Amino acid sequence: MFALLTMTSLTILCYVACKWLYQRFPYAFFLPLVTSTVFLLLILYTANIPYDDYIKGAGWLESLIGIAVVALAFPLYKQLTLLKKYRLPLLIGTAAGLLVGVLSTFLLTSLLGFDKEIIASLLPKSVTTAVALDLAESAGGQTSLAAILVTIAGITGTILYPFFCKLFRIDHVVGRGVGIGSASHAIGTAKALEFSELEGAISTVAMTLCAVMVSIIIPIVVFLWF
Repeated sequence: MFALLTMTSLTILCYVACKWLYQRFPYAFFLPLVTSTVFLLLILYTANIPYDDYIKGAGWLESLIGIAVVALAFPLYKQLTLLKKYRLPLLIGTAAGLLVGVLSTFLLTSLLGFDKEIIASLLPKSVTTAVALDLAESAGGQTSLAAILVTIAGITGTILYPFFCKLFRIDHVVGRGVGIGSASHAIGTAKALEFSELEGAISTVAMTLCAVMVSIIIPIVVFLWF
């Protein structure tokens, strides 16, 4: 019980502090997910707290991921009329982003000589964690590695997202939402909501469609080439 209270409190306090920091300095590298992770690692390392002890106390927080994803349905519902209007661009854009993401990852890792286990862990990197772990396991990959890669993809996409939108002059809310939702799942969607509720809703749709499509495409890729 002591470990549960201590590790949970440490995690929450660290996140709240980092969120406050991000509100004061809203730069991409100050995203709470990034800074809180770094601070937690430093605290655990400095205090010589084994990761196993930490996860025993705070691991239950992972169960809140599902609740957070379901909560994204609220802005989705509020923007339902506009989402119906853009349903075709949403579908085509998400499919294109997904295919580029999966096939480029597969081709690049194959050319570099990565083994099957690493490739299988990399393929579902752009979908939400719960789906990615199941896909990685069924394809012969490592779930722990897949979880790390999903987080890296989400953080990297969120950091680079405003830069690329500005660089390539992507101003339309559909293009922005589809791009971040299909590349950086829930982490990117949270960032999209900072710009507008509609952009966040579009990102949510793209993230959901991406999870469904990738669940079909990855088994086909694994069956044909592995």
